[in-house]
Parts: sequence; structure tokens; C-alpha cells
Amino acid sequence: MKIIILGAGQVGRTAASHLAREAANEVTVVDVNDELLRDLQDRLDIRTLVGSGTQPSVLEAAGARDADIFIALTNSDEVNMVACQIAWSLFNKDATRIARIRSADFARHTKLFSQEDRAFAVDVPISPEQLVTEHVIHLIHYPGALQVLDFADGRIRLVGVKALQGGALVGQQLKHLPTHIQGRDARVAAIYRGGQSIKPEGDTIIEHGDEVFFIAAREDIRLVMNEMQKLEDPVRRVVIAGGGNIGFRMAQRLESEHQVKLIERDPRRARRVSEQLNNTIVLSGDAADEELLLEENIDSADVFVAVTNAEEANILSAMLAKRLGCHKVMALINRPAYAELMQSGSIDIALSPQQVTIGSLLAHVRRGDVVRVHSLRRGAAEALEVIVHGVQGEGRVIGKRIENIPLPEGTTIAAIARGDQVLIAHHDTMIQRDDHVILFLTDRRHVEAVERLFDVPRRHAR
Repeated sequence: MKIIILGAGQVGRTAASHLAREAANEVTVVDVNDELLRDLQDRLDIRTLVGSGTQPSVLEAAGARDADIFIALTNSDEVNMVACQIAWSLFNKDATRIARIRSADFARHTKLFSQEDRAFAVDVPISPEQLVTEHVIHLIHYPGALQVLDFADGRIRLVGVKALQGGALVGQQLKHLPTHIQGRDARVAAIYRGGQSIKPEGDTIIEHGDEVFFIAAREDIRLVMNEMQKLEDPVRRVVIAGGGNIGFRMAQRLESEHQVKLIERDPRRARRVSEQLNNTIVLSGDAADEELLLEENIDSADVFVAVTNAEEANILSAMLAKRLGCHKVMALINRPAYAELMQSGSIDIALSPQQVTIGSLLAHVRRGDVVRVHSLRRGAAEALEVIVHGVQGEGRVIGKRIENIPLPEGTTIAAIARGDQVLIAHHDTMIQRDDHVILFLTDRRHVEAVERLFDVPRRHAR
């Protein structure tokens, strides 16, 4: 695929890195900052172009006439929308156009992007801020989870959780799981021990400290989590550092069912946010101020989430909140190296906007009818939902039992959505036409082999 990416910021760089790793993709990155582009070109096999994405001459030089996918990821919503419109009006109407839309105001007016009467030629608007908000909401609803990912319109969830002493299955073989959750079903898709992937077999023993990814119907998630660790009490008190796009959206979503406090450094911003929220206590101050946190009883807070625009401030305030007694702390961290370092220390969960966002982009470049992609473990692993097409006797999937499908190493078919049914996959489960198949790949380098396996012609537009 020929792919143009506008914007070489954190999200744009992550997208370029993922897409350029796949040999079949020709990636061109456009940005006004030549230093960022030089750094990218030193590390990736891509083409770069210095210029503004709103200039037709720049888009033409970037290859907009024959681009398959056009991804606008600059920090400006207006630039992203205008660039998509120019690409559609002057160049290739058949390309899929994806735009980063940060403003909740734009996102609320869906007519701007609907196929019938859209004002801008954006096929897929994505909001990293909204995706991060949803990610945190899931983690708050399932205390103890490291990842909670939706498939099949939320009916099936993939959950990552650390196995801890006190979990009913810890120290026991996996084959005992069905007897523990009688009448329910779940599948362990992957286990990571000491950073290394272990293939889940019936005689595999779950050990304390294992990172376990399991898949189950939405209503069974807590039941299975109890097998991996003693269930934590529901979250009641939440403290949010930062009243920007993410912090404000998060407070809006949580304030009706939780006790929420929001700390914002800018007094004017704090005043505006307080006027727009109903049940949130908004404080004007520095979230890294020890005295302020003590005054607000941080030691009785269940969750502290730092989502300011400065990742160093997020790290410091989260570490301080943890030291002062907050049960769980999360911090928004852009740099992958920082995120990995912090999550192995005193920060419970490092939130990466790039990793949360990249799945929304990958779903549109995968071969076949891939409707959802989640990037896991800093991009090393991947989970995807694929719709099976074709007829009986064609291809290597339809009408086959899972045990007879030649899956690449480290690949698991974990669940199937069939109409209104949710089926947890087992060795004798048979794949049917129009099934939504959820796969887990411990090594994303096998993605192309999985795409070939499902044997559907490559599609560009959705």
C-alpha cells in the first residue's frame, strides 16, 4: 500500500514505525519540521517531505494522486480536515482518508464526517484523546486489569492481568480453569513470564507474577479475573491531574458514579472546567505539590490519573501520589522508553496515546476484512478481529476445525462472534462464513501469514 502520513509528532512517528515495518507498504511522511523528518529517515525505510499538508503542491509531491491511504495526524484539527478535503478534491477520491480530530466539539457534530452530507472528506475521524479516555475508563471499571480491549462491539473482551497470590488458579494448571468457572467459558490467549511469551497449554501452571491475557464474554470478565488475583474493591474515589482534553472527558464520564477531584494548574482553565462539570471538585494548583495532595487526602484515593500535557509532570505527580499512599496510579507518557521504565517501577500503568491509537490505523491497512486491531506490549504483539468471507471448500479456514488450521507460531484463535452468539474457541470449534474471529499474535511479525491464511483480497476502503 502507498501511505501518506501528515505530521511527524509522537502519534505520526509511531504510525510510520508500525506501517514501515511491513514490507508491502510504501510510507511517505510530510511535516514542516525537517529535523523531525531527518531523525525518522535515519531510523526507518521511508520517504520524507518537508512542507505543509494544506498545500496542493506538497501533497502532489508526496504522491497523493496514487496513495491508497491518507492519514492526517498533525496537532491541528483544521489542518487535518483541510488536508483530507484537498486530497479528495484534487487527487485520489478512492483513497481512505483518516484524520486526527482532537476537539470534542468537532467530534460531537458527526455530520461533518458522515458519508451523506459531510463537510470534509474524512472517512475515519480518530481521536487519541477519546481513545485514551475510553482505555482509562475500562481500567477503572475493572480494578487490577492492565489492559481491557473490546471486540465484537464490546460483547467480547480481551483482558491483561497480573497473576498474584490469592487468585484461585495461581499455582494450578490451566486445565482446571473450566471446573473453577463452571457454566461459563474463557480462554487464556497468552502468558508472559519474565518478559517472555509462554504458550498456554493444559498443563501450564500459572505462576505469581505472570502477565496473563484471557478472553471472555463481557459479563464473565470479573469471574475470570478472580482466578488470576484476589478481586480488588470497586473504585470510588478518583483524582485526575490535568484539565485538558483527556482530563475533562474523563471527569465527565466518571462524575456520575464516582467521587472525582480534578487538579488543574492554570486558574482560568480550572474555572472553565468547573463551570462545565456537574459533580467534580475542581482544584486550581500543582498536582506535584505534596501539601496539596495531602490536604486532598490522596492516601484515601483509589486511583490517581496524571494526564497533563507534560509527561515529566505526569511521572513526578504519579510517583508522589503513590508514595503518599494512593492505591493505584496511572500516568500519560508519550516516550515508549519512559513508559516501559516507569511501569516497571512505582507507576502502576503507563498510558501511551500512540499505542492506544495505532490499532485504529492498523485496522485500515490490514489485508482482508479486519474490523478491529489492538497493538499490545509496545507493538510486539497484536490482537485482531477478522470477518471470515468465502464459501465452503474455498480457502483454508471456512469449514475447518481450529486444530486443523495451520496457524503461525504464537497465534491463537481465542473467540468467535457468530451472529448474537459468543463462542470461546476450542480445538474442535469449526469456523463458519461471516464469523468474527478474534486472534491473538504474540509476535506481530506473523501478521502477514495470518492475512494470507484468511485468503481475502486486499481492500482499501471500508
